Amino acid sequence: MRQTGTLKFFNHDRGFGFVTPAEGGKDVFVHITAFERSGLAVPAEGTTLTFVTEEDRRGRGLQAAQLELA
Repeated sequence: MRQTGTLKFFNHDRGFGFVTPAEGGKDVFVHITAFERSGLAVPAEGTTLTFVTEEDRRGRGLQAAQLELA
């Protein structure tokens, strides 16, 4: 299910950040590869995005994928 959220934080040196879902709940991890796969440059913090969540391949929990600018 597609969600809307705001890019809360992104560390360019480490290649990851977090998206705060608009509907509330825990922040969702986002990796730089999610932006690369979506064909997006990492936007400024505070930018609204739409995304889906999927399980991390390493079993570390949910992460944002299929990112689009809202």
